Amino acid sequence: MKRAIASGAFALVTAATCLVLAPTASAAPDACVTSTLTTGSNEGVGTQVRKSSTSTCGDLNLTYTDDKTQYGYDGYAGRLYHSSSSRWITCDAGYVWAYDGSHSVNDSKFWLCTDVSDNTLFTVASAANGGDTVRITH
Repeated sequence: MKRAIASGAFALVTAATCLVLAPTASAAPDACVTSTLTTGSNEGVGTQVRKSSTSTCGDLNLTYTDDKTQYGYDGYAGRLYHSSSSRWITCDAGYVWAYDGSHSVNDSKFWLCTDVSDNTLFTVASAANGGDTVRITH
């Protein structure tokens, strides 16, 4: 009986330790939204998305790229629609060069636009060509 109780206690302690030491996800914060877009050509307009109004993320973060050409990389620029001038404006970061694959939301190299207001209409342009697939966490 004492062995059964000791074994049971050991199992509970082991299970509790696993719960405490379990790793947490380190991707985008829970309050961020991720949108998949098709890029426009250089200084062009691709898929248009509105910046989330429920997100605490203030940036447009490039978190995945898939260049549809043979090169496997391209330059990507965030573009915001300015309703006052009815024009698309490229963000200050300009074109950010990235190889195909995933990119960290925490890496400032991939922040296409910063301090973007809620509900702002945005798109992404490719430097070399349009039609690439990107994911923007915002």
